[in-house]
This record gives sequence, C-alpha cells and structure tokens, in this order.
Amino acid sequence: MQRIHDAAWRGFASDNYAGVHPEVMEALSAANGGHQVSYGEDVYTERLIHVMETHFGTGIEVFPVFNGTGANVLSLQAMLPRWGAVICSSTAHLATDESVAPQAVGHFALLPVSHSHGKITPETINEQAYGFGDEHHPQPTVVSITQSTELGTVYTVDEVRAIAEHVHGLGMYLHMDGARVSNAAASLGVPLRAFTRDAGVDVLSFGGTKNGLMGAEAIVVFNPAAAPGLKFLGKMNMQLASKMRFASAQLVALLEGDLWHRNAHHANKMAALLRTSLDDVKGLTFTHPTQSNGVFVILPTGIADELRKDFRFYDWNPATGEVRWMCAWDTTADDIEAFAAAVRALV
Repeated sequence: MQRIHDAAWRGFASDNYAGVHPEVMEALSAANGGHQVSYGEDVYTERLIHVMETHFGTGIEVFPVFNGTGANVLSLQAMLPRWGAVICSSTAHLATDESVAPQAVGHFALLPVSHSHGKITPETINEQAYGFGDEHHPQPTVVSITQSTELGTVYTVDEVRAIAEHVHGLGMYLHMDGARVSNAAASLGVPLRAFTRDAGVDVLSFGGTKNGLMGAEAIVVFNPAAAPGLKFLGKMNMQLASKMRFASAQLVALLEGDLWHRNAHHANKMAALLRTSLDDVKGLTFTHPTQSNGVFVILPTGIADELRKDFRFYDWNPATGEVRWMCAWDTTADDIEAFAAAVRALV
C-alpha cells in the first residue's frame, strides 16, 4: 500500500500520535510466519514473562491486553468485589477519559479525591476512605494512582511507598495506572521495580502504546491475592488476544533491552526542551512541573486557535485557556524549535 499521510507532520496533542518504533516493527516481522499456539500459549508470551521477571522479579503474573482502558478496567475488576469502589484522583484517566468503561464494563464505582498537580496522598485518600461495612455506601477496596500522572508529574519512590503503606493499613489494595510508567522511571532515574513492586504496588497496568508500540499493554500482578480470576475475566471482557504472540513480541522488543528507557527518556527530554524554550515568554503561564513528557500552559486568548492551524494539540481546561503539549519518542529538536518559534511569534 502506498503511504497516504505526510510523514513529516508533527502534532503535540498526544504521544499516541507517534508511529511504531522500527525495532518494534522488526520484532513483529520476526514473530510472523508459520504457526504458533494461540491465546497466549506461544513462545513469545513465554519469553515476555521471563523478560518481565528481569524487571520486576519472579512470582509475578503477566497478561498482555489490547489497550490501556482494557488494562485498567480489567485489572480493577479483578481486584474488586461486586460492591467495591476505587479511590482515585479527580484527574485520573479512569475518571476523566475512559468514558463509562469502569462503570459499564467493570461495574464498579469511582470515588475521586483532590490532588496536587495530579498526585494524591494518604491524607487525600482519606477523603473517600470511609463507609467500611456500611451497606449504603460503595466499599472502598482499591486505590489507583497514575504514574506518570495525567498532569505530567511523577510520584517519587517514597511517595508511592507512603501511599501503599496507608492503603494496606486500611485493608485495601494499590493499583498503578502505568500508561506512561517508562517515562516515570526515566524521570526518576530508577528501575521500574523501585516504585512499583518494591514500593508496595499490588497490580500494575503497564503501558507500551504511548512509548513506541503498535498497540500492546500488559497487566502485571505482583500480589496474586489482590487480583484473582484475571485468566477468566480477560476472556469475558474481550481482552484475550487469539494471536497474542504479536502483542507479546512488541512488549519483548520494548523491554528485553533498553528501548523502553531510550524512548521514554527522549520524550521527556523533548518536553523539557520545549519548556525551557518558552520559559521566558511573557504571557505564558505554566501550570504544572514538567517532569515527564507533557507540558501544561495557559495561553492568551485566541492564541491556541491560531497555533492549531499548523500544530494540533488539545485544550485541557477551556475555562482557563490551559492546553496540553505532549512529546513522543520520535519528537525531534527541530520539531520543538519550529513549534516554539510559532508560539513566540503569536504571543
């Protein structure tokens, strides 16, 4: 098929806009040809489990899925009784951008709490951690945190550990939405395990699509008691891939070497470059620390619409004029220079 899009065009709306990393394409090609057992009994899924163990240790369970919403809803459904509820930030993807999938597919309630730059704390968790044993109240069973957060900030190892200790002390479990977990590790300069399993996370939604994959995520279970029945729920919720070898091969390509870190570090670096390129522009108000691959800023009235004639990005808060600019694994310094110059010219 002939290419019908302009491969030179760049957007700053989402890291999902980026294509597939060449090394991942090579892995998909290598996994093709011949027959392999379906539904996860293939050699690539077996390899993936061993690769995940090099990052997180033995005794884990790994379930490749199609997308981030599926990873979140499926993992939380496994962690909850039918009367259970999830405490999360009011900005969490679960609460703002996954439509009614948690309610309609997962059949669980969300209990949003306040945050500081996207991050919640043991104190804010207590805003909704009540009503235990009250049949009139949804039962708080799981706390879900996002790493990196939807506002581009990152939980430190100590912050995750403090949340885990508080959550477990309440008899609850801790889930991490890791759609951009690699960006967080690159930002913190620590292994993936340091702020997940070692910090007390029970179940992780591991993101790959935003970091160079064609379309593959994984649920990684560190505490099997926290998420029973995933094997059966995956099929029930239409997240069990028949040709799973192709999802697993992508994740192997990402994690077997350092591709996960290279891609995430580069995206973070480009976001930092964009921030520093515009820090001195009067009229721009940056609203959150730039700790991963997202930049949040309030633009003067009318500037966003003019800028969007050449560069696509999303409004984050139309009421205040706040927008979000995302960088990806393939964003270049030239892309940043051109975008920053356009912003400067308009402002």
